Amino acid sequence: MADRTPPLTVEELHALVASGEIDTVVLAFPDMQGRLQGKRFAARFFLDEVLRHGTEGCNYLLAVDADMNTVEGYAMSSWERGYGDFAMRPDVSTLRRVPWNDGTAMLVADLAWNDGSPVVAAPRQILRRQLERLAEHGFTAQVGTELEFIVFKDTYEHAWDANYRGLTPANQYNIDYSVLGTGRIEPLLRRIRNEMAAAGLTVESAKGECNPGQHEIVFKYDEALVTCDQHAIYKTGAKEIASQEGVSLTFMAKYNEREGNSCHIHLSLTDADGTNVMAGDGDGDGDGDGGGHGHGGMSRVMRYFLAGQLAALRDFSLLYAPNINSYKRFQPGSFAPTAVAWGYDNRTCALRVVGHGRSMRFENRLPGGDVNPHLAVAGLVAAGLYGIEHKLELPEACTGNAYTADYAHVPTTLREAAEVWENSPIARAAFGDEVVAHYRNMARVELDAFDAAVTDWELRRSFERM
Repeated sequence: MADRTPPLTVEELHALVASGEIDTVVLAFPDMQGRLQGKRFAARFFLDEVLRHGTEGCNYLLAVDADMNTVEGYAMSSWERGYGDFAMRPDVSTLRRVPWNDGTAMLVADLAWNDGSPVVAAPRQILRRQLERLAEHGFTAQVGTELEFIVFKDTYEHAWDANYRGLTPANQYNIDYSVLGTGRIEPLLRRIRNEMAAAGLTVESAKGECNPGQHEIVFKYDEALVTCDQHAIYKTGAKEIASQEGVSLTFMAKYNEREGNSCHIHLSLTDADGTNVMAGDGDGDGDGDGGGHGHGGMSRVMRYFLAGQLAALRDFSLLYAPNINSYKRFQPGSFAPTAVAWGYDNRTCALRVVGHGRSMRFENRLPGGDVNPHLAVAGLVAAGLYGIEHKLELPEACTGNAYTADYAHVPTTLREAAEVWENSPIARAAFGDEVVAHYRNMARVELDAFDAAVTDWELRRSFERM
């Protein structure tokens, strides 16, 4: 990754701590579910000790379910292994202020074992490895994520007590692109936008969406690791700001039977000079090294990269849709994809090509708001590299309705996606056996928990009538 000025430098942090303006430093890392886990330090202690030496965290943090229960099946962490520690090493390029928490700064950590080797199944380390592979080809990934959420007028505590039923959405009807609709909760949206900007994120816009209370705030694209780190920080910060405002918001993929929360991910490639290598003149020449071109304004590199996305889409669905609930989005005519297909500016396809020239890119429409961005982008990069390394030919674009056309179907359940992932030679070649086994076990844990649960649906259908 190129050298870059962090939102807050170490020298600036020293000055802010000395003046008393900063008294707390958060050091955190994204866990399997994409949540930030870590510690809050007294700022002076952080500067004197943690900044140079890092800190420790129990390795069970990458071996628990969503409820933080210890579970079986993880090679890295278990009762038999004693639940030891891994090291949390501050990445100073991520240092920033946290405006929604007074007197607070934050850094993202990389995870390593005591011998200095990386924790290869950690999401940030998985992404780093794929970006290193991409750099060997001379490319850098530029990424943007479009994350939707639904706002409710209820507090998180009330929502918990109500079992998340009967909540009051912030808007009563479809407000897609409605300025009036976003105006209803502009104080919340404005605070999120402004405080994210003060934390070093570049805000583009906010807009309403289709489901009552649904909104989207979009940030400018950046290098892949930066975007994914900022995605995790934004997701945490938006929830904290909502809580401070006495409301709640959810990023879950499918809250109800209406439109789900998507997280469309845009990706382009640049070379060492910062030139977008996905753009071409459509003459069909080139050898796939970044200088050639393919049809429809796409370079040969982009054609290989996009063909790799198609080849690995089902194999990597576990990375794009990691939860039971994720698969509830994939319904015909819902603007969530069902077909393994690509098209130019075609929202019925899983992969949508947009832009031209320096803005040429593709969008993966599978991920929902519950996605772990580090894992999903690692999947996009690994899939693209598979296409480049095998010089895969890109099939013709879908020009009609992909929902009704004859294409392979994306997995319809977490169970199907986990089985495809476990048996995928593409996944094993790209990520290694340890990573494949680790995330296969994550899916197993969720499936076991869901299979044992008695749902509201079952109660309504069976309590009296069966």
